[in-house]
Amino acid sequence: MNPRTPAPAPLLLALALALLGSGCTGGVEGTPGAVGVRDPYFPGLGNGGYDVTHYGLKLDVDPAAGRLRGTATITARATQHLSAFHLDLAGLDVRSATVEGEPAAVNRAGKELTIRPDASVDDRMREGRTFTTVVRYSGSPKTVTDADGEEEGWLRTADGSVALGEPTGSMAWFPGNHHPSDKAAYDIEVTVPDPLKAISNGQLVARRTEDGRTAYHWRTTEPMASYLATVAVGRFTTEQARTPDGIRLFTAVDPGSAAASEDVLAEIPAVLAWSRARFGPYPFTSAGAIVERTGDSTYALETQNRPVFPGPPDTGLLVHELAHQWFGNSVTPKTWRDMWLNEGFATYAEWLWAADHDGVPVGESFDEAYDDDANWAFPPASPPAALDLSDPPVYGRGAMVVHRIRLAMDDDRAFFALLRGWTEKYRHANASTDDFTAYVEEKTGQDLTGLWDAWLYGGSRPAREG
Repeated sequence: MNPRTPAPAPLLLALALALLGSGCTGGVEGTPGAVGVRDPYFPGLGNGGYDVTHYGLKLDVDPAAGRLRGTATITARATQHLSAFHLDLAGLDVRSATVEGEPAAVNRAGKELTIRPDASVDDRMREGRTFTTVVRYSGSPKTVTDADGEEEGWLRTADGSVALGEPTGSMAWFPGNHHPSDKAAYDIEVTVPDPLKAISNGQLVARRTEDGRTAYHWRTTEPMASYLATVAVGRFTTEQARTPDGIRLFTAVDPGSAAASEDVLAEIPAVLAWSRARFGPYPFTSAGAIVERTGDSTYALETQNRPVFPGPPDTGLLVHELAHQWFGNSVTPKTWRDMWLNEGFATYAEWLWAADHDGVPVGESFDEAYDDDANWAFPPASPPAALDLSDPPVYGRGAMVVHRIRLAMDDDRAFFALLRGWTEKYRHANASTDDFTAYVEEKTGQDLTGLWDAWLYGGSRPAREG
């Protein structure tokens, strides 16, 4: 046919029907889900109109080429009648998508995927119904640079890679609803060439080897925010054990960090037992650590069940990251503005450990933080911008807020009961700063407006006493 000659009407009709059948137009009734959830610092992060309940991720990783092929099976519940919905994904190429087994149209605009289901699955897209989306993708996952200059996402290491997601990096290796307010269970299966190993969250439930490549299947049944998901690929030395109360321990250590990490990692059961007495029952069924070689990354991250360390950690850092399993991983912030609830409590855990094990009174740690001008750059509950989320006030001044509550209560037994009650009330859920202040006032029976105004929201350094 001459390309300049218009196609006859019957052929045009056939082409249109073919496009409809292939999912290239939608036809689903309802309205599109929101592009973002209006986080104060990342307004485009996350997506509206649905709640993910489970991610099934199958990744085939080629470390030498720096590439991966992935299939993401996302099970979600519609919170409105959806005609289309969004997923966050940075950089990778989408090969295809289906919704309820039917081909779906995919549009790409930067880090946003718009999925438009076929009209035949309209009933599954109604409010309250559960639907399954499968996205097949591939490419070279990218490193994401934070507003503060830190690198996250998919980081190349000397012998493989490690995925670090806080706050937005997880979209570099799988499509999803990448806001901490949408937590889900995970099955992550990673295939790598031998002798490399693939370590992830939760429990290792299966491993199979074929043609010189091994697939590692990890399962996390407790809800997890996507920024806490990780995959570490490398020549790890691994060990498995159980704590006296039955928590499964799995550690993976780069051989170059093994000798210097041995003594500290041996403290994990003791740190968990000590933390349980102060913060309540450990909220997960597995724990451990991933220790990379020095230089593979520049910071530790409290990835769920087993934190990632950028080289051999000291005990204080181990205490901090394990405390996050309660504060941040189980009780997860509603928005990134609430990050001080993660870091302030984890820092306070370090102060408590130092008091119990190193003879450093908590008041001395408080005074040191109080005298540090860096902690007074802004209020911990209101960082000026995204680039400030990991700055000293979120950590040090956040911990000072916790200690001021303890002083206001003037009863240590009641104070630690308050902490255990907080982690119980919001176990595996999301909580905001307003949730926390209301909870503290309810449990203490005190009006703590002055404390919040001075220590949590105040713009200047309050008097040390009073």
